[in-house]
Amino acid sequence: MKTLDQINLPDDRRYTDEHIWIKKDGDSHLVGISDFAQDQLGEVVFVELPSAGDSFDAGVPYGEVESIKSVNKLFMPVKAEVIDVNEVLNDAPATLNEDCYTKGWVARVKVENEADIEGLLTADAYRAFLNK
Repeated sequence: MKTLDQINLPDDRRYTDEHIWIKKDGDSHLVGISDFAQDQLGEVVFVELPSAGDSFDAGVPYGEVESIKSVNKLFMPVKAEVIDVNEVLNDAPATLNEDCYTKGWVARVKVENEADIEGLLTADAYRAFLNK
């Protein structure tokens, strides 16, 4: 496992205390799990993806990640509608371990209120949360 100093936390996204990130991408947002989360999980063997058209409130589970160690729910960071999912994860769930921020995104969402994202943790605030 990585030390907290080795955890990659890009500044171009926001994070939740449930180890989910969200990033603006064109006119929508991508969501996924943080480097900390994938590191703690170990080898990811299955990802349960939501369906396009599904809507979720902030903090509500929208899928699951199963690793050789455990099964963990994925919680939507803000109120949003899923408009696409990363089908790569169906055949190659370990993509989350290899590249959780670019190739390993989980869902593309349409956020109901952009201002809700501002209330999430910056990379520095998330790192401070992890150091507690």
